[in-house]
Formats: sequence, structure tokens, C-alpha cells
Amino acid sequence: MTSSAETPATDTAGARSDLLAAATKGALGLGRFPGVDDDAHAASVLILFGRLDDEPSDAAAVTVPADLDVLLQRRAATLSSHPGQVSFPGGRREDEDPDPAATALREAQEETGLDPAGVEILATLPEIPLAASNHLVTPVLGWWREPSRVVAVDHAETVQVFRVPVATLLDPATRFTSTLTRMGQTFRGPAFDVDGTIVWGFTAMVLDGVFEAAGWTLPWDRADERPIRLEV
Repeated sequence: MTSSAETPATDTAGARSDLLAAATKGALGLGRFPGVDDDAHAASVLILFGRLDDEPSDAAAVTVPADLDVLLQRRAATLSSHPGQVSFPGGRREDEDPDPAATALREAQEETGLDPAGVEILATLPEIPLAASNHLVTPVLGWWREPSRVVAVDHAETVQVFRVPVATLLDPATRFTSTLTRMGQTFRGPAFDVDGTIVWGFTAMVLDGVFEAAGWTLPWDRADERPIRLEV
């Protein structure tokens, strides 16, 4: 994981073009989520790709440039919704937000301190129901033209903000199938183990869908199942 500083804008060897092409594929194969109630809240998340300050020396890039990264954060363990989980920046839509992209940028600025002026919105993807918190979440795909410094602004909500090389997430050794058993049912989904930091659930499924649509996915062992232990 790498901290952020200002870097020049770049297409990062075609990754931006791949993402634009992926966005034309609509829901990106993300029709695997249970429904929500009629009173579900509208929300947005920012899926922000950019260029790392320095190319990681241990990145074995194959389908993407080694300096391509994505912005993630860890939620506070005290939150009532998805405590302690890794997520994209984002949150609930407010009345003054003109569209889902504005919600994603505002929430990302509030949570990480990033400068929205440096973000290019590539696409607004179809909303996804998130039953666990009764939200309809719109993923907003962004490209970090002019990266700015990011930190956890409010530790009551976010305890860590970090940028992960996409090549690390695509590494088959990083990937596994998460399992979560609730009320006698076992739910399975893609997951990532980044040096002990587990990315699973909604965030992992969206990343998996984007990677597939962009043509970046490498074969990985989907039979490698590991249980998820929730924060309590």
C-alpha cells in the first residue's frame, strides 16, 4: 500500500481507455446482489483509479501497468454499518447533490480530503442494491488526472485511506473466495488478501466486475474458500 502525493496526469499505458471500454458494458456482471426495501436510501461510491507516485518494486504487472492503483479506505470498527471493512469512498446522497457523481465526489472529499477538481468522471454505472444497509448504491468510475494528498479525515468514520496497486489485486496469489454464513445460508464472493488486509463483500465484487469488464483478470483459484470473520 502506498501513500499519495501529487503526480502528473497520465493515461497509465492505456488503463484509462480500458476502463472507458469497460463502462460501456453496463452493469459489469454485477447482478449478484439481493434486493432492498422500497424505502432504500440512495448512495454513491467513487471507484477511483490513478497512477502511483512510484512504481512498486515487487509488482508483477501482466495485464495492467505496474503503477496503476485504486483508492480504498477502511471504515471505523465502531460504525453500525459494515464496521471495520475496506470500502470505496462514498456515502448517502444529500438533497443538494445534483447527481450520483456529485455525491461520490463530495463524500470522497469529506472522507479522504482529495481535491475533486483533479478527478475525471469516466462513467456512472447502474445502481446496485446493498441489502445489509438498505441502500441503492451507484458506483461512479473515476480517473485521477491530478492526484492530491489523501488521509483519513474523520476517524469516527474512516481510520485508514490507502492506494493499492491494481497489479497486486490481480495477482492470483492475492485472490480467494470469501464465505460468510448467516442464518443457515452461506454466501460466497470474490475477495483479496493484500498483506493481511482483506477486501471482500460489495467492494470486492465491484472490483471483480470492473476487472473482468476491463479484460484485466488473471486466472485464480476460485475453489480456495476462506471464512470471513466480522467485526463485533
